[in-house]
Amino acid sequence: MKRETQNILLILLGGALVKIAVNGDYLRYVKPAQQPWIIAGGAVMVLLGAVAVVRDLLAARAKAAEKAGHDHGHGHDDGHSHSARPAWLLLVPVLAVFLVAPPALGADSVIRTEARVPASAAAANAAAFPPLPAGNVVALSVNEFVSRAGWDKAGTLDGRTVSLTGFVVHTEGRTLLARLVISCCAADAFPVTVRLTGTDAARYASDAWIEVTGQVVPGTATQANSYTPDFTEASVATVPTPKDPYEY
Repeated sequence: MKRETQNILLILLGGALVKIAVNGDYLRYVKPAQQPWIIAGGAVMVLLGAVAVVRDLLAARAKAAEKAGHDHGHGHDDGHSHSARPAWLLLVPVLAVFLVAPPALGADSVIRTEARVPASAAAANAAAFPPLPAGNVVALSVNEFVSRAGWDKAGTLDGRTVSLTGFVVHTEGRTLLARLVISCCAADAFPVTVRLTGTDAARYASDAWIEVTGQVVPGTATQANSYTPDFTEASVATVPTPKDPYEY
């Protein structure tokens, strides 16, 4: 690969990093706290690529001037001129790859990876979970809901109506509500899941984002079922895909 191509690719990669960091697409891959580092890394790549391009252009001009002075008066020309334009067309697919961001992990990842409760939930089990806030419907993350269902011996979820937001997963005849939890980036993601026992959610396709309200079925989240509690639906509604699809 020529130096010119390497420099352009470096600029494209850096520009793509800055782009996804600014428009929020980076949340498909890493936690929000990583945004400054992505911007800084992308900016450094763009700067290095631009400096290299300018340096190579100046070197090429100096070489051309030296050659022109050397050939002056000799009256010969090799007559060969090669255009580099066709080679630049090879960058079109590279540009498409860098600037079209892949989607976040979804139902396929949930099916391939065993659900579990974060280790923090086991640690929290040593102390009582705090009571849920007052209100007819309490909004919880799926992560917290599963943690309480699996580890809270005080039964703070029992008899309480909660609201959960996640995406639909159909597997082995079950309909699940799922979220993926990450510690740093999508590479370490693992699912937390809730089994929806009603029929309303079953009509939605996998990866559809929904908000469900209802109540936990006490005692249904066990190690044997990967801490997937049963959830009795009271209502189901579709929601837009969140900008940040993961939980932490």
